[in-house]
Amino acid sequence: MIELLRTNDFALLSFVRALLKADNIAFDDFDGFMNILDGNIGAIPRRIMVDDAEAARARRLLADAGLAHVLAP
Repeated sequence: MIELLRTNDFALLSFVRALLKADNIAFDDFDGFMNILDGNIGAIPRRIMVDDAEAARARRLLADAGLAHVLAP
């Protein structure tokens, strides 16, 4: 798996998850549970991870949606 993006922006996370779901790209949302455990909601950036085989497609999808600036290098 590769990191597609890392952010604390919950609106962005919601939008990205919706885009990926709509295009049937499987993903994992890492570190969300850690924010609940430490009591500092949003303190730890959440990561959206995709399978290596879907990475190029997912990156293209987000770039086409105007989100190229948030993609992990």
